Amino acid sequence: MRNVIKTSIASLLVLAVASCSTTRRIEDGELLYTGLKGVDVNTPKGEKFPDEVTSSLNTAVAVKPNNPLLGSAKYRVPFPLGLWVYNNWPNPPKGFKHWIYEKLVSQPVLVSDVRPEVRVHMLDDILDNNGYFSGTSSYDLVQGKNKRKASILYKVNPGEPYLLDSIRLLPDSTHLYRLIDSVAQSSKWFKPGSRYSTDSLSALRVNIANAVRNHGYYFFRPEYIQYLADSTISAKRISMRLDVADNIHPWALDRFKTGEITTYIYRNNGGGTPDTTETRKGTIIRYLPSRLRDGLIPSCIAFREGRTFSVRQMNLTQTRLSRLGIFNNININVIPDTVNVDKRLLNVVIECTYDRPLEASIEANLSSKSNSYLGPGLSFGLSNRNLFGGGELLNVTLTGSYEWQTGQGRSAAFNSYEVGLNGTLAFPRLLAPRFIPRLRRELSWTRLSLGVDVLNRPHYFRMSQFNTGISYDWQSSRYVSNSFTLFKLSYTKLQNTTAEFDSIMNANQAIALSFQDQFIPQMGYSITYDRALDRNNTLNIQAQVMQAGNIFWTIYEACGKKKDKKLFGTPFSQFVKGYMQVVYGCRLGGNIWLMNRLASGAAYAYGNSSQVPYSEQFYAGGANSVRAFTVRSIGPGSYRAPADRINGYFDQTGTFIFLANTELRFPILGPLHGALFLDAGNVWTLKNEPSRPGGQLKGSSFFKDLALGTGVGLRFNISMLVIRGDLGIGIHAPYDTGKRGYYNMTSFKNSLAFHLAIGYPF
Repeated sequence: MRNVIKTSIASLLVLAVASCSTTRRIEDGELLYTGLKGVDVNTPKGEKFPDEVTSSLNTAVAVKPNNPLLGSAKYRVPFPLGLWVYNNWPNPPKGFKHWIYEKLVSQPVLVSDVRPEVRVHMLDDILDNNGYFSGTSSYDLVQGKNKRKASILYKVNPGEPYLLDSIRLLPDSTHLYRLIDSVAQSSKWFKPGSRYSTDSLSALRVNIANAVRNHGYYFFRPEYIQYLADSTISAKRISMRLDVADNIHPWALDRFKTGEITTYIYRNNGGGTPDTTETRKGTIIRYLPSRLRDGLIPSCIAFREGRTFSVRQMNLTQTRLSRLGIFNNININVIPDTVNVDKRLLNVVIECTYDRPLEASIEANLSSKSNSYLGPGLSFGLSNRNLFGGGELLNVTLTGSYEWQTGQGRSAAFNSYEVGLNGTLAFPRLLAPRFIPRLRRELSWTRLSLGVDVLNRPHYFRMSQFNTGISYDWQSSRYVSNSFTLFKLSYTKLQNTTAEFDSIMNANQAIALSFQDQFIPQMGYSITYDRALDRNNTLNIQAQVMQAGNIFWTIYEACGKKKDKKLFGTPFSQFVKGYMQVVYGCRLGGNIWLMNRLASGAAYAYGNSSQVPYSEQFYAGGANSVRAFTVRSIGPGSYRAPADRINGYFDQTGTFIFLANTELRFPILGPLHGALFLDAGNVWTLKNEPSRPGGQLKGSSFFKDLALGTGVGLRFNISMLVIRGDLGIGIHAPYDTGKRGYYNMTSFKNSLAFHLAIGYPF
C-alpha cells in the first residue's frame, strides 16, 4: 500500500509539472524557441551536395533550445524544469528559497534571441565561400498547438556551383616562386574544374607557407599569398591567378641558413652554476648540479649549423626533447644574426627546464567481468624520469584487486585476489647493433622488465608467475613501428589446487599439461603498419610471431642431452606462435564509418612440450571478440563444456583462432555515438584431443563451427576516453543447443550478452 501511495504521488507531481505553462511570462509578440527543425538543402535531382558544406550549414544554425538533450540543437529533455520554475515560481529577494530558485531557474531562449534572419545571411556567406554564388537561403517558423512556441526550419537553394577555369601561376624566375608553384600544382583543389572554395584556398595558403618555411624562407607567412579571381570571362567559371602580396616583408623573400645553436638546461628549482660544453650540435649550457648524460641533448637537436633552416627541424627538436619526459618546459627561439647580415643566418636558442624527476600515481577502479566476478582494484605507481641522466624511465607499479562472485548459485564469501609488483626500466635509445633501420627523427626505446604476480581463484587454484625480459621499440618509417623481444623468461607455478580443480584436470590431460609448472623462454617480433590512405580510408595491419624454448633446446642437443630437458630442474616450454590482424576503415559520409577486421593466429607445441602453455592459448567471446557470447564461452570448435561445470572455462581455449568483424559507427547526439555490428569467430585445437570432441580444426566443419552474432552498441566519447556498451545477439552457436537449423539459439533472451568496456573493440 505504501508503494502504491508513493507511485501515485510521484505521478501526480509529474503531471503537475507537465501541466504548468512554460510560456506564461513570455511577452506578447515573442516566441519560445523549441529547437532546430532542420536544414533543408534543395539540390537538383541527381546532384550531390558536399558533406563538408552541409556540416558548415548545420553548425551555423545549431542554436541550443532550453533543456537540450545531450547538447543537441534539435532534441530536448521532455520535462523543462528550469522553464517551469521561471514561469511559475516567485523569486524571493534572499534566503534559502532564493538560492533554490537561482539553482533551478532557466531563462527562456526566444526566437528573437536566435535571430534567424541573421543566420540566413550566415548561410548565404557559407554558400558564397563554397562557390554557390547564386544560392539563396530562408527560414520558416514551425508551430504546433501552442502558438507561443516555434522551431526553425532553414531552407537552402544552393544553385549551380562556380568552378575554377584557367589558372595562372607565378613566373619561373626565383627559387621561391618555383617552390610555391610546385605546391600549388600538387593541390587537388587548385585545378581547372574543381569547385571554388575559400576554405580550400586558405588551406593551400597554409600548405605553401609550411613548405617554403621548411626550405629556409622562415619569415614567409600564409597572408603573403593572394588570389586574383575573375568570373566575367566564362559563365559559372572563375579564372584564377596566384600572386604574392605587394606588402610582403623583404626578409620573407630571403632564404636563411642555421647560425649558432645554443641550448640552456635549467634546474627545476632555479639557480645553479653554469657549465658550458661545445658539441657538434652547438653550445650546451647547463646549470649544475644536474644529472645529464653526454650526447643526450645533441641527439635530440635536428639543426645543423650552416645548413638551410627548416621549421620541420624546429618541430622535430621540440618533439624529441618532449619525448624524453624529463623537461616540463621547452622553448625554442629563432633570432636573426645581426653580425653576419650578408649571410642571412638564424641563430637558435633552446631553453629547457627540468621537471621533477619523481612522480607517484594512484588509480582505483571497479571491474565487472564476464566470468561473473565483481570487485575493486588499486594500482600504485612510482616513476623516475631521469634515473641515470640519460632520460631513462623507471616505473615500479604495485597492483592489487579483490573480487567476489555474483550469481552462479555460490556463496559470496570468497578471498579471490590478484597482487602484482612490476618494474620497467626504459632507455630512450636502442642498446642494440646500429644496423637496425630506424627513423632518426623518432625516439627508439630499450625496455628491461621484471615482475611477479600472484593469482588466487576461489575453489580452484593459486598461481604465481615471475617474468623478466628485454625488448626494443623503434619506428622504421613514417607508418611502420616495430617491437623486438630479444628475451623474455616467464616462470609459472601452481602453488595450491582444490579437489574440484584437480578433477577437471584429471578429465582433460591436455589442459592439465598446459597448467603445469614450467619456464617459458621466449623471443618475438611484432610489426604494425598504420596509415590513413586518404580522408575516407584507413588501414591498420598488425603481425607478430614468437618462439619459445628453441635456444635452450639447441644448447641441450649440442651438449648431447636428448631427453628430459629442464631448466633449473623444471621443464621449459617449446612452441611457436603467430598472429595477424587487418583492420580497414571506410568513411561512408560525414562521420559515419564502416570498420572491418580479419584476424587469425596459431600456436603449435613441439620438441620439449606436448601442449602450448595455457597463458599463450587463444580464446573467443567477450567485449573485443564475438560479442554475442561471453568470454571463453565458445570453442574449441563445436565442443561445449559440461553444463555442471560452474565458472570453469579452463578448457574453452584453443591453439588456432579466426575472427571476422564488421561495425558501422555513426554519431547520434554530441559525444554519444552508436554502432551496429556483426561478429563471427571461434577457436580450435590443432591436435586431436579426445577429451574435447569436435574441438580440432577441420576444413569440412570450419564454417559451421563459426559462432555468429550481431548487435547494437553505444559509445560515449569524452575527449581521449571512449566508454563503450555493446549488446550482442546470438545468431548461431557452434555447439549443439538442441535446436535444428542455422539459427539454433534456445531463446532470444538466452542469446543476449552485454559488455561494458573502455575503448573501441578494434
